[in-house]
Amino acid sequence: MNIELVTIGTELLLGLTLDTNGAEIAREFAAQGLRVTRRTSVADRAEEIREAVADALERTGAVLTTGGLGPTRDDITKRVVADLFDAPLEFDEGVWANLLERFGRLQRKPADSNRSQAEVPRGATVLRNRWGTAPGLWLEGSRGLVIMLPGVPLEMRRLLEHEVIPRLKDRGGASVIRSLQVRTSGIPESTLAELIGDVESEIAPLTLAYLPGLEGVDLRLSAWGLAPDDADHRLRQAADVVRARAGKHVYGEGDCDLAALVLDQARAHGTRLAVAESCTGGLVGTRLTEVPGSSEVFVGGVIAYDNALKSRVLGVPEGLLAEYGAVSEPVARAMAEGALGAFNVDAAVSVTGVAGPGGGSDEKPVGTVWIGCALAGTVEARRSMFVGTRHEIRARAAQAALLTLYRRLILPLG
Repeated sequence: MNIELVTIGTELLLGLTLDTNGAEIAREFAAQGLRVTRRTSVADRAEEIREAVADALERTGAVLTTGGLGPTRDDITKRVVADLFDAPLEFDEGVWANLLERFGRLQRKPADSNRSQAEVPRGATVLRNRWGTAPGLWLEGSRGLVIMLPGVPLEMRRLLEHEVIPRLKDRGGASVIRSLQVRTSGIPESTLAELIGDVESEIAPLTLAYLPGLEGVDLRLSAWGLAPDDADHRLRQAADVVRARAGKHVYGEGDCDLAALVLDQARAHGTRLAVAESCTGGLVGTRLTEVPGSSEVFVGGVIAYDNALKSRVLGVPEGLLAEYGAVSEPVARAMAEGALGAFNVDAAVSVTGVAGPGGGSDEKPVGTVWIGCALAGTVEARRSMFVGTRHEIRARAAQAALLTLYRRLILPLG
């Protein structure tokens, strides 16, 4: 089955919002053997929505839209599509009852404009939205099939998973497009490519793509036009080959989060954690506490941005700060040791560096970061150089700190 996507919202064309919905839908459809042949973004204008949907139906007979199902005056997708199908809008008491029940749970009263969300094109199937107020709609007729989903990413994702994919599964082909991602960190893209070598001929017909980002380089393996079982088998074999070549730089697969892996290892070893941060300003602690259940092993941290705080809270000797400066190996080690004692934990990681854009020197240029780690009676510190903006340097330093802690937890030093 071929299908087109039309993402609706003036904010998409102004660059104020990224179209993450289109990418996510395309991935899910490919995994089901549904081929997305075109993606179009249009503004909240009736004539543009009508033209985009009509053209898509003419080409493929099936289109999925996102956006324009809310209660405000610029939410016109439903009205335009209904007109295109000559299906007048009718008030649906069941949808309205669901909306009232949701507002009641939230102890809110619906606005008069919310009644428009209970209007349904004649003949359409309502895709109940249990995560928001705008229901999805499935409208099929002589012109083809239009699936309308809300633009809010969480609501779109849940409706896609629970309402749309189950209905489209039988329309998918015998072949699929699937991908498996191997995640690496702590190694530049070019160095990683040299390490992996010419692996493409070995994993053919699969393809390999290098996807560098702030957290490292993801290696995306893709299977094209294969039977589902064959695709999964080949992806697993290829991932094993790539993992073996990338070695210690691999930390996981799929969408795994390094912070979650750190917490898993700490939990498995009964290790309580703390952080001491300077240039990252709490980013490491934020990454850890974003993971549900982190409180089982993560005790807390300190943002010791000022040198006086490094001494007073973490016990870093003033002599070390005076002799070596805050961005140095001795201070990174002392910060990690100080966090151990201050929080009475088993392991601690520290970060101190020059995030820029100013503050650098010939000896310690912008991007210089020292990361310390104290665990199992051993304290170590390593220097790294990161490039980019202040935001990028800080994000890369936080990832490096988590990677340091992860490696120490899986290979503790006695």
